[in-house]
Amino acid sequence: MTPGSRAPAVELDGVVAGYYADQPVLQGLSLSCAGGEVTALLGPNGAGKSTALRVISGLLAPASGRVLVLGEDVTGRSAHEIARLGLAFLPQGRSTFPELSVEHNLMLGAWTLPRRERRAALERIYDRYPALLEHRKAPAARLSGGQQRLLEISRALVADPKVVVVDEPSVGLSPILAERSYEELSRLREDGRTVVLVDQNVRPAVALADYIYSLRRGTAERAGRPRELASDLSELVREWLGVVEAGGRR
Repeated sequence: MTPGSRAPAVELDGVVAGYYADQPVLQGLSLSCAGGEVTALLGPNGAGKSTALRVISGLLAPASGRVLVLGEDVTGRSAHEIARLGLAFLPQGRSTFPELSVEHNLMLGAWTLPRRERRAALERIYDRYPALLEHRKAPAARLSGGQQRLLEISRALVADPKVVVVDEPSVGLSPILAERSYEELSRLREDGRTVVLVDQNVRPAVALADYIYSLRRGTAERAGRPRELASDLSELVREWLGVVEAGGRR
């Protein structure tokens, strides 16, 4: 189950992990996410998708197995240490601090940078997203839903990460805003970054992904390029979500 000839940016090797010692969610999960590509982890609720992202990001330590990020063994390291290596995590749902200004939110994403480099990092974000420059002194709560999502993505990019891990990028968003969110994820790949994502909204995830892992009961049941899994996707989606079309909801 390897995505191709590119060097892996993220690897899980036989990872067992969970929130209770006697009830592991991941049961020997192994996967490899190629550098500069988008890898989607798909599957039904309870398959271990978000748990895998938490392990990769250092928010949950595995009971056994190995975690490698950018070629370095980070098993058991804290989220702060892994972030310093060049990994950013976008959690599910709203993650901005609504009472803080747009610029203060962005500065929180720059904490891993030396102080002298932080202003230049902010300027790069403002060049990329002029709408944030316009509202830089406003509380994040005043931004529209789309602008808040942009702020979340921008805060992850301030420190110029090589790997971006995203949990449910379209959750709670209108179809238009969800589409814009995926457009920004596509831009991350164009920048040469590695993206690892989980989304119950299967259709856009499959459309964006270079490689897919189908998880079930904490293991990788199937893996391949979207075209390799094309004949299985409709059956998989019916199995996962109880609907005929990808992207539908129970």
